[in-house]
Amino acid sequence: MAAWFRRTVPAWRAPGPHVPGPHVPDLRVRRRPRLALAAALVAALAAACAGPRIDTRFHAVSQDSRVQFIILHYTEIDFEHSLRRLTREEVSSHYLVNEAPPTIYRLVDERRRAWHAGTSYWQGFTHLNANSIGIEIVNLGNGGDPSAGYADYPEAQIANVIALVRDVQRRHGVRPDRVLGHSDVQPLTKQDPGPRFPWYRLALAGLIVWPDPAAVAMAQSRYAQALPTTTWFQQRLAAHGFDLAATGVPDAATLAAMRAFQMKYRPARYDGVADAETAALLDVCTRENGWLLRAADGQWHPYHAP
Repeated sequence: MAAWFRRTVPAWRAPGPHVPGPHVPDLRVRRRPRLALAAALVAALAAACAGPRIDTRFHAVSQDSRVQFIILHYTEIDFEHSLRRLTREEVSSHYLVNEAPPTIYRLVDERRRAWHAGTSYWQGFTHLNANSIGIEIVNLGNGGDPSAGYADYPEAQIANVIALVRDVQRRHGVRPDRVLGHSDVQPLTKQDPGPRFPWYRLALAGLIVWPDPAAVAMAQSRYAQALPTTTWFQQRLAAHGFDLAATGVPDAATLAAMRAFQMKYRPARYDGVADAETAALLDVCTRENGWLLRAADGQWHPYHAP
C-alpha cells in the first residue's frame, strides 16, 4: 500500500519560485457579457409579450356591455347528444341547461362568441352571435316534425333557466325587451324554444316585458269588428322586431313571423292566422305605453325602452 501511494501521489515539496503553466482562460469572466446580453433579450421579449404599459386610472361614463341580448333555444335532442353537438360540432352556446338532473353547464366563456343564433335579426340588429348570450335548454321540442306535439319543460329545469337569465341579465344589464327566443330572430327556420316554453313565468319573475292585458282586451273587442289589412300586420310585426317587408301579401315570411309571435304571447293557438286577438296583442306590443314590467314588489309598472 505504501509503495502504491508513493507511486501515485507525488512527494510534498516546499513552495518554490512560481513557474508559469499553460494559459487557461477564465471562462466565467468571458461568459458574463453573454449572460447579461441574454438576460436583456429575455426581458425585452417578456415586455413585448406583455404589451405596452397602459394607464387605467380613467373610465368613460358612456359605455355598456357588449352583451345586448339573451337568446333561448331548445336542443331537440337528449342531453348526451346535445352536449356532443354543442362541444364537438360547428354550433355552440354559452350555457346548456339539463333536465335530469337539473344542471347548468357553461360551455363557452361569456367573453367569447358562441355560434348559436346564425343568420339572425331583431330590431335592426343582425348576426346576433356577436352581441348575445345563448342558452340551450335540453328539450325534445317536436322532434323536427311539424305535425307532432311539443315536449313540456320540467319545473326544476325552468327554475334553473329563470335563475340563469336573471344572473346574466343583472351582470350585463340586458334590457327585459331583449330576452328572446330563437324563433324571434330566425322565424323562417326555427321554432325554439317552442309554445311549451313558459314565457309568462319569466314575465312574472320580472325578467321580460309583457303586453298590458287590459289594453289587449279593449283592443281585441275593437278588432273583432273588423280585422286590419295584411299590410298592417306586416308593419306591426316589423315594428315589434321581425325582419319583414310590408308587401301586402301573406307570404311565408309573414306566416312564420306571426307563428313565432303567437307562440310567445298566445301559445294556445299558433297557426299564424291573423285574428282579432293577435291584432290586439300586436297593437299593444307596438304602442308607446303598451308594455308592463313586474317589479320586485310584485306590482306591474309601465315599461319604456331606453
